[in-house]
Amino acid sequence: MSSRLTSVTSSISPNRVVTSTRPVLDALATAVVIVPFALRLVGPGLEALGLVLLAPLLLTVPIALFRGYEVRSLGDGHAEFQAVARAAAIAASLLMGFSYATKWDVPRSLVFGGVPAAVFAVTLVRYGHRRFLHRARARGDAMKRTLVVGDPLDVARVSRELMAAPYHGYHVAGVCVPSVDRAQAVDSIPVVGAIADVAQVAMDQAIDVVVVAGPSLSGHGLRRLSWALDRVGAQLVVVPDLVEVTGPRLTVRPAAGLSLLEVEVGVPRRRLVVKALIDRIAGATLLLLAAPVVALAALAVRLTSAGPAFFRQTRVGVDGATFTMLKLRSMYRDADARKADLEVQNEGAGVLFKMKHDPRVTPVGRIMRRYSIDELPQLLNVVRGDMSLVGPRPPLGEEVRSGTAYLSRRLRVKPGLTGLWQVSGRSDLTWDEAMRLDLRYVDNWSVAMDALILWKTARAVFGAAGAY
Repeated sequence: MSSRLTSVTSSISPNRVVTSTRPVLDALATAVVIVPFALRLVGPGLEALGLVLLAPLLLTVPIALFRGYEVRSLGDGHAEFQAVARAAAIAASLLMGFSYATKWDVPRSLVFGGVPAAVFAVTLVRYGHRRFLHRARARGDAMKRTLVVGDPLDVARVSRELMAAPYHGYHVAGVCVPSVDRAQAVDSIPVVGAIADVAQVAMDQAIDVVVVAGPSLSGHGLRRLSWALDRVGAQLVVVPDLVEVTGPRLTVRPAAGLSLLEVEVGVPRRRLVVKALIDRIAGATLLLLAAPVVALAALAVRLTSAGPAFFRQTRVGVDGATFTMLKLRSMYRDADARKADLEVQNEGAGVLFKMKHDPRVTPVGRIMRRYSIDELPQLLNVVRGDMSLVGPRPPLGEEVRSGTAYLSRRLRVKPGLTGLWQVSGRSDLTWDEAMRLDLRYVDNWSVAMDALILWKTARAVFGAAGAY
């Protein structure tokens, strides 16, 4: 028994520790922003002391109500940030309601300035905390001991995916297969029991999460397993037999005593409208901010090499409509004529031509490509409606004419100035990897995903990773 307690403490205490610090950090970040507003509101005295004591609770209590401190969402997915946004709406509503009910003049600056500033501070703290947690998980700390259950092929596939992304926090400690006589290990992961032994193995191995892969367990078998794991205190996760389908597209609907898993096959119109508004407003704002940089870069291009400052190319947009994409010229004027001579040195894949040290790129062009300055004129395409801020890479005509179903699927949404392909390796990606990421975006995009990609794009651009 003592060995189990030691194992449990060593496996889950890091998660518990980092979880317990999250409310404290959120409260401190909120207080740093809100307290100055409170002191200015009432001045020194007992009322000010009361407001100072209540200020840290302004966001932490609503965040807790929206389950923003659960271990299962810690450092993974959008839930912990969505909880902050929802808490902000509740906090602002409470302040306005309190002002109306008590006739106490709550400054508009507190509602429309203090609360958003507090949200920004809490978001930054949570992002820093997440980065800290991801580094800890990369070292093998703060992980959830995980048992994967199913047929050997399904177990191997799911285990590889979980181990390839340690930042999710799953440490595959062992697997259970239908018969222990058939295998001693699956992909070097020890077989610790048969499927019938899952509950006992979870107890003996101090397992935090049991992941069921494939059809080996279903229906009443899963139900009985959930009963057994309830006594053990382990979490049950079932991997659905769906490829590249993420949470926002899935909804569980109870009907006739069944749990029906509905998969969203079309994008709701309201989400398309929100995306279009964000593209036009944010695109126009960014275009104005980038105009001086584009002007200076265009001047540098004209002064250092013969030819126009801007490069125009026909690309294929949503539903196959063509448009003229704008870029700052980063190559010499005879680049197309020299391409055939360099074909043997092509480092790209598919129809794309890529070279890390392409002699056709000008010195100024190399600097622009390193920091994606040559892409900034595409903001005009975003404002025009040809492109989106986030989306698949805009394909060339010859790519579309290859006629694959995957390429046709990519044309269901507008191409993007940035996308999953850029924040996941940019030019370092193979053709198949870039295609897979584009399709994952098309199938699962959301406003929250777009915001995350834009944030990661800024990091990738300033880090100049994979750009050439």
